[in-house]
Amino acid sequence: MFGWYRELTDRERRTFWSCFAGWAVDAMDAQLFSFALPVLIVAWGMSTAQAGYLATATLLSAAIGGWACGYLADRFGRVRVMQFTILWFSLFTFIAGFTQDFGQLILVRVLQGLGFGGEWAAGAVLMGEIIRPAHRGKAVGCVQSGFGVGWSMAAILAGVVLALIPHDYGWRVLLMIGVLPGLLVLYLRRGITEPEVYITTRAALAEADALPGLAAIFRPAILPTTVLSSLLAFGVIGVGGAIVNWLPTFMKTIRHLSPSESGYYVFFVTGGSFAGFLVSAYLSDRLGRRRTFQLFLVCSWIVTVVYMFLPLSGWTLILLGVPFGFFTIGNYAVLGPFFTELFPTAIRANGQSFAYNFGKAAGAAAVSCIGVLAQWITLAEAIGFVALVGYGIALVATLLLPETKGISLTPGAGGDIRPDATKDLAVAQPGPATP
Repeated sequence: MFGWYRELTDRERRTFWSCFAGWAVDAMDAQLFSFALPVLIVAWGMSTAQAGYLATATLLSAAIGGWACGYLADRFGRVRVMQFTILWFSLFTFIAGFTQDFGQLILVRVLQGLGFGGEWAAGAVLMGEIIRPAHRGKAVGCVQSGFGVGWSMAAILAGVVLALIPHDYGWRVLLMIGVLPGLLVLYLRRGITEPEVYITTRAALAEADALPGLAAIFRPAILPTTVLSSLLAFGVIGVGGAIVNWLPTFMKTIRHLSPSESGYYVFFVTGGSFAGFLVSAYLSDRLGRRRTFQLFLVCSWIVTVVYMFLPLSGWTLILLGVPFGFFTIGNYAVLGPFFTELFPTAIRANGQSFAYNFGKAAGAAAVSCIGVLAQWITLAEAIGFVALVGYGIALVATLLLPETKGISLTPGAGGDIRPDATKDLAVAQPGPATP
């Protein structure tokens, strides 16, 4: 399953590990705050509403910052922006440890969030343009398994720091530590260079004085791709994330899991998601991007329905966290290679980051939708309904988008921008949709 890694060049491997480390640190910094939040609620007397405002503000700023960083990656380079984003959010994670009240914290969290979405967009595009087509899906997808590594690192750090240091300032130490892995990643990335396809296309656009603006992804030639990829991201990230957000509440209030059982449940979900990243990445190069999404979306809905409506309890319920994490979170891995191949080089990071961050922002609406519906129907029915609608939308998007497995990203090849058509961003789409 990992024989492909031996075929990578030294440059491809360096890029792989630098992006893997960046994604892990991104996830770790995000999760560190989730572990510090319960301590802050007690220490500062924060209300649950204020805690919700913090989460929403960070999510929305990450969506805005992610799109902006994608545009900047098309203008100034994937490597430069990737380096900047990790330095940015690591710095503000550190600064958050010095905040004194809710107002200061929410401001720092908003500024921190601006860098989160950009790290994924720049890194995924860089990987997609460096790695050869035959292994692009596996490599880009496996990089996203760094999410599970970062999540685990955060859990270990939080457990150690909050156990050894009094909570009054232990949460500050926990957040300040977050800057150290970020600095390590910057060191690891010192030898990474820009992809040739980006350098060639950027030079052609500059010579023709046709550098595309932020709204270029909404031009008629590319608008269908932008809309459909955004809807796919909504189903995969937005709805999947909303279910993940509500599931602990469902497990505690409806299934009555104890605190220790909830800990086991999180462990199995995390382990399942890590395996899901690896398997979906591998399948995307074997079955194709669309079929892999379709398989995982259908299975995600089935597992969600089983969770919601079957009379499960105890270890059966806990162990089901493995397939839940495997399908619901593991399918994120295919977004990177698929979006990289759908958008032309001139606007690749712009389009990819917009679609991905649209999914994240729409996830905030999906979370609220479940909460509102749960006032009229049961929580299980609300989650099941949102899952059906969201996954259904994503399935339709996969049917309308073209299959891109194995396409070349060189200028003029299928799916990429033609250097002689920079004025109107004419796009040669990568062929018709296949069953």
